[in-house]
Amino acid sequence: MSASALPEVSLTFAQLPLRPQTIEALHAHGFIAPFAIQEMVLPIALGDGDVIGQAKTGTGKTLAFGIPIIERVIAPDDVEWAEFTHKGMPQVLIVVPTRELCTQVARDIEELASNRGIRTLAVYGGRAFEPQIEALNTGVEIVIGTPGRLLDLSRQGQLKLKEVSRLVLDEADEMLDLGFLPDVEKILANTPKRTQTMLFSATMPGDIIALARRFMNQPIHIRTQDSEDEGAVVSRIEQHVLRAHAMDKIEMLSRILQADGRGPTIVFCRTKRTCQKTADDLIERGFRAAPIHGDLGQSAREKALGDFKAGKSDVLVATDVAARGIDIEGITHVINYQCPEDEKTYVHRIGRTARAGADGIAVTFVDWDELARWKMINQVLELGLAEPEETYSSSPHLFEVLNIPTGSTGRMIKAKPVVRIESKTATAPRRDSGRGKVASPQERVERTRTRTKKFKDS
Repeated sequence: MSASALPEVSLTFAQLPLRPQTIEALHAHGFIAPFAIQEMVLPIALGDGDVIGQAKTGTGKTLAFGIPIIERVIAPDDVEWAEFTHKGMPQVLIVVPTRELCTQVARDIEELASNRGIRTLAVYGGRAFEPQIEALNTGVEIVIGTPGRLLDLSRQGQLKLKEVSRLVLDEADEMLDLGFLPDVEKILANTPKRTQTMLFSATMPGDIIALARRFMNQPIHIRTQDSEDEGAVVSRIEQHVLRAHAMDKIEMLSRILQADGRGPTIVFCRTKRTCQKTADDLIERGFRAAPIHGDLGQSAREKALGDFKAGKSDVLVATDVAARGIDIEGITHVINYQCPEDEKTYVHRIGRTARAGADGIAVTFVDWDELARWKMINQVLELGLAEPEETYSSSPHLFEVLNIPTGSTGRMIKAKPVVRIESKTATAPRRDSGRGKVASPQERVERTRTRTKKFKDS
C-alpha cells in the first residue's frame, strides 16, 4: 500500500486516539499536527498493524513509531500495572544502526514518555556494560540499542527479549550497509512474542524487502515520495559543485565558512585521517570546528556532538559512518570536502540540511581524480551538473555564488610565527681542552697538522 492509496486527510494529534499525557507531551514540545509520514503511519500503527515506512531523511519518522509504542506500553504509574505479569522486563525494542542515532532516538522517546513514568534505556558499544546491566536489572519498559551491544547483553542473559511485544527497526538500509543484517535477524528470532513490527528506511534494497517478508505479518508499505522520484535529492537544497585542487581545498573551505548567513555547518570527509586533519587545520585558522570519526572514543564523539548542538562549535567535520543518525535542525550548509562514493551517500549527506521545511546549501568539492565518480552521481540523480566549474580560493565566482564577503581570507586569526631553533652543535665554538680558552677554526686545523707530523716522525 503506497501513500497515494491512503485518503488525503489533515489531522491534529488531538484528533487521534491518544492518551491525554501523550498529547500533552507533544504540545509541550511544539508538535500540534503530524508530518506526512506520521499522518499516514499513525492510524495503522495505533491499530497494531505491521508497517514499512519509507521516507526521506528528516521527515519525522521517530514520532511515527514513537507515539504508537508509547501508547501501548504499560508503565508503573498506569492502573494496568498492578495486574501486569512481566514488570520490569522490556516491552519495546528499538534497533538502530549507530551510537549517535541511538542516543538521539532515546532522548526523543524519553521526552515523550517522561510524564507517564516510562523507563527507557539506550545501550550501545563504547560504554561500560555495568551501568546498562544495572538499569536492566532495575527494570525498563523501552530499550533502544545498536545490534552488537543488544546481542552481547542478550547472550549474557542480562537483556531478556522473550516478553518484547513491539519491535522497531530504524534506518534499516543503513544497518544493511554496515553489515548488521545478520545480527538484526538474530534479534528478530529472539522475540517470539512480538505482536507488532515496524520497519523504517529511506530506501528499500532487496535484502530489506526479504527481511520484511520473513519476519513481518502482512505489513503495509507506506512511502511519502512517488516511485518516479524515489531517492531524489531534497528539492529545497541549493547545490553547488566545484572542481577543486586538493592543495587549495582548505583555503576554499575557509572562505565558504565566512559566507553571509552561514550557520551551523557539517563538513563531510571520506576518510578518518582527512576528517581529523581538516578539523585541526580549521581550528588552527580560528574556526570553531570539531571532528567526529571512528577513531575517536565514544566520550569524545559525544562531546563533539554535544558542543555542536549547544553552539560551542559551529563546524562539525565528520565521516559518513560517524554522521549517520545525526539529526540537528538549523544546519545551513553541508560541504562535501571529498566527493561521496555514490548517489545514496550524496543524498544522505546533503539531507542533513534543509530539514523541517527550511532551506539549505550544499557544496561539493570534486578533485580531478574524482570526476568519473561525480559524473556517475550526477547521471543517476539527473542533477545537470556533470561538468563542475574549475574553482580556486581566489576565483571571483566562488565569492559571488556563495555570498562570501569580498576580501575574506583563509584565516580568522593570524598564523603563529614559526620559531626556528638553531642547532648548538653547529654554531657553538669549541674550547681548547688544554688551556680552557676558545680556539679559532684556523688554530684547530694547525694543531691537528702538528699532531699528525709528530706521529709520523715517531
